[in-house]
Amino acid sequence: MTSQRVLIVLILILGCIWPMIANALGQTALVGLATRVLIYAIAAASLNIVMGFGGMVSFGHAAFFGVGGYAIGILAAHHGTDPLFGLIPGTNAFLIAVPVAMLLASAVALIIGSLSLRTGGAQFIMITLAFAQILFFLAVSIKAYGGDEGLVIRRPNELFGLNLRDRATMYYVTLMFAVAFFAMVWRLRRSTLGAVLNGVRQNERRMVALGYNTYAIRLYAFVISGAGTGLAGALMANALRFASPDMLHWTKSGDFIIMVVLGGLGTLFGPLLGSAAFLVLETYLGAWTQYWQLPLGLILLVVVLGTKGGIMRLLTQVAGWFVRRLP
Repeated sequence: MTSQRVLIVLILILGCIWPMIANALGQTALVGLATRVLIYAIAAASLNIVMGFGGMVSFGHAAFFGVGGYAIGILAAHHGTDPLFGLIPGTNAFLIAVPVAMLLASAVALIIGSLSLRTGGAQFIMITLAFAQILFFLAVSIKAYGGDEGLVIRRPNELFGLNLRDRATMYYVTLMFAVAFFAMVWRLRRSTLGAVLNGVRQNERRMVALGYNTYAIRLYAFVISGAGTGLAGALMANALRFASPDMLHWTKSGDFIIMVVLGGLGTLFGPLLGSAAFLVLETYLGAWTQYWQLPLGLILLVVVLGTKGGIMRLLTQVAGWFVRRLP
């Protein structure tokens, strides 16, 4: 068994028994923290598709995260009341609202990507940032949906009669979506699209010479990434029963980038490990000092420069050391 497979098995086992561990420790709040870790892991893994696999540094993925969250909130606000725009009925059904949120996020990604991918480098970063900020100020300006105070969701979506207010239930629903999403990313990475996207990252001119439409390939990856981030936003809105403009702010995009780099750029489980490390450090360093960003930045520098591949590389090396010593 390879070190990567050992790590996958350990992560799955830990994920399945985590609520029981939290209850045994008397720390039920850890279940809610783990739910946030999984949600942010989906968002970071989505960013990793374009940033790690495709070499496109997007500073606007908070836009898709916020669109997913607000889609859940707005549909819930119109559930049982006047239709949206007088045409679109609201809904509180999980299996309807979440796909709609993903569809809207992918549509926004298609619009942003079709324009920003015509550039590259710093221009691409700034254009994605600008689009995210436009949506942020739009959310702030719409007072009907809370404005800068955010939109309160009275109750989470309904899913097969499950009580999503219960922390453990919401955790396992999120875990199911996280496992499915990471399986999709694994399949994408091993597919022809993943191989071509990797080729575009390494040498775009060569891929053009081979006859590939690199613009269409990057746009396709960008839309998939937007849909995944929208899924994370929809799950977060259900978990918190709240959607706010902070979901769209550029600092949220920065958090996603930190999670990807901290965990391991271009790796499969790096975003999961990065999001776990980021949120744990944010939670406990924030309780220690209001200037928690300073020690977090120092830890980020040590991990990135010391491991030259993030937490994923470090854990893979440790797991490989143990596997080599197994009889």
